[in-house]
Amino acid sequence: MESTRQKKVGRQIQKDIAQILMTRTSSIAPGAIISVSLVRMSPDLSYAKVYLSVFPLKDKEAFLKAVSIQGKEIRNELGKLVRHQLRIVPELSFFIDDSVDYAENIDRLLKGDSNNTPE
Repeated sequence: MESTRQKKVGRQIQKDIAQILMTRTSSIAPGAIISVSLVRMSPDLSYAKVYLSVFPLKDKEAFLKAVSIQGKEIRNELGKLVRHQLRIVPELSFFIDDSVDYAENIDRLLKGDSNNTPE
């Protein structure tokens, strides 16, 4: 269970990373919309799991590779934004948030349309 401090720092990191990715969208995924759906912080605030939602997403692995390549630069920019609030800039790990796909799959199954399998 996350503490109040972890949640507050996670929300701030989420806003800052969204701002950073807004300027880098053209180099990471041209023509896509990237949003930061969730950030989970470790108890010591030194590690952050960043869940990204992308529309339209054609290739998950290629997108994650593009984000990971720029991960150090993103962390550097994040450090400039949170330097007065945090002592340690957290290490960032990026993941694809597939909750929308999961919800669509459940909805499809509830409607009884089992012929169409998700991509």
